[in-house]
Amino acid sequence: MFFDFNKGAGGGFVNKGDAPLPFYHLYELNHAAMAPLRAVADMTRLYFQNPLNPLTHTSYGRQIAAGCEVLERTTRRYGKPDFGLKETSVGGVRVPVRENIVWSRPFCDLIHFERGVTSHRNDPKVLIVAPMSGHYATLLRGTVEALMPNADVFITDWIDARMVPVQEGKFDLDDYIDYIISILHFLGPDAHVLGVCQPSVPVLAAVAVMEDREDPYIPSTMTLMGGPIDTRVAPTAVNDLAVAKGLDWFKKNVVMKVPFPHPGFMRDVYPGFLQLSGFMSMNLDRHLTAHREFFQHLVEGDGDSAEKHREFYDEYLAVMDLTAEFYLQTVETVFIEHALPNGTMTHNGRLVDCNKITRTALLTVEGEKDDITGRGQTRAAHDLCTSLPESMKAHYEQPNVGHYGVFNGSRWRSEIAPRVMDFIRSNRNGQQKPKEKPAKKATSPASQKPKKSAGKSAVPLEKILLTKPDGVADNLKEIAGVGPKLESALNEAGIFHYWQIASLTKEQIEALDGKLDFRGRIARDNWIKQAKQLSEAVG
Repeated sequence: MFFDFNKGAGGGFVNKGDAPLPFYHLYELNHAAMAPLRAVADMTRLYFQNPLNPLTHTSYGRQIAAGCEVLERTTRRYGKPDFGLKETSVGGVRVPVRENIVWSRPFCDLIHFERGVTSHRNDPKVLIVAPMSGHYATLLRGTVEALMPNADVFITDWIDARMVPVQEGKFDLDDYIDYIISILHFLGPDAHVLGVCQPSVPVLAAVAVMEDREDPYIPSTMTLMGGPIDTRVAPTAVNDLAVAKGLDWFKKNVVMKVPFPHPGFMRDVYPGFLQLSGFMSMNLDRHLTAHREFFQHLVEGDGDSAEKHREFYDEYLAVMDLTAEFYLQTVETVFIEHALPNGTMTHNGRLVDCNKITRTALLTVEGEKDDITGRGQTRAAHDLCTSLPESMKAHYEQPNVGHYGVFNGSRWRSEIAPRVMDFIRSNRNGQQKPKEKPAKKATSPASQKPKKSAGKSAVPLEKILLTKPDGVADNLKEIAGVGPKLESALNEAGIFHYWQIASLTKEQIEALDGKLDFRGRIARDNWIKQAKQLSEAVG
């Protein structure tokens, strides 16, 4: 996600001298020069969309209005979009959602999606570390939306570098890692961190640093999705470009100073508009076709299709600048030197050692058709965390999805997100951490008692079990703590409905807990109360 501009440039804009090219100033000059034309185009569009204008309902009028809108949209600068997540479903009930900034630094805000739930829920705290690679955190809107029903979600909202005054200092990869650690301290114990794409490397490094410090606030799990842990594995065109060009090329050709009058005036940055040029050039034909179809939809009056185009490009064309030091350090550390897999990566001068990670469970997720982060690059994290037991590691590859499909879209919602939540629930409160193994052995005689009583209480449990659903089976995944795997296990045991769980007695809970090895999950996640509410809701 870092080098698309350079791929698109193909060497066409190579700087032969030592001074940086004034592309940023030319870009700003062009944007200012086009302002009157945009204003005229917008005014003309409104004129030909006025219902009192007799030309509005003619093909001629619609074509002029459509052309003016296309012109205005292709020459404007797109601001940061809103998340727009106003509500979610919790326990089968729609509840309001409010965005709160709960932690702030010069280059990042931490947004908490506070759900308006009236009852206490023991949902896991999930920190989504958004990519700092051109697009805003709102690109992960779908990621947040899918996790909110079953988790207390926080996300890093990185600040556009051109909006940060120079006096706030620099921001590099070490600072990025420090921010992650600071946020995890803010969230407290039993937090779960999810790194999407570029943040996978600093997230893994942050966990290694916290483990080295014996930090009590180390996350219970980390999920790395489509991240470039080791770009030597199945390298993509983006990876090859970084190695072929070398760091000096990037310093000379893509680092520029923020022009006046932006707050970050004179800050060295990798401009967002350069990244956008790369994003567009990688699939230029597709974008040209999309805009031609947008014009046709407007002329034909297909408002739904036109609105989908607007929604997509309002997000896609909104980009932010990155600090030059962060960008260049990431290029060098991750893509050229492969410092993390080589064991040479440092944080504030101290070696980052992933072998020391023993308390944080690891899940990696990849897309089969990812052309930005090659297959196996994220999974390489497992080879680095050699001290982590295999029982605390998991990997999932989603068939038939590309890079963005790993964290957005229907496959993310229906197949990937449930697996992520299952993994998080299975590793809450350090349930599988090695340090607890001696305690389990010491208490093994006592731990066998529930299993003995389970056999005795099998009769009362059988009273509520069914061989098949009574009509249509309830969606047990609506219960916080129940994912696809647990729902399948419950169905196999004979539980298909909310009322069955709601009516469980203490003895039946113990029997079911022992039968399915739930480890106290029924009581811990308050299934009984949730099932009663859901049962009442469905009548």
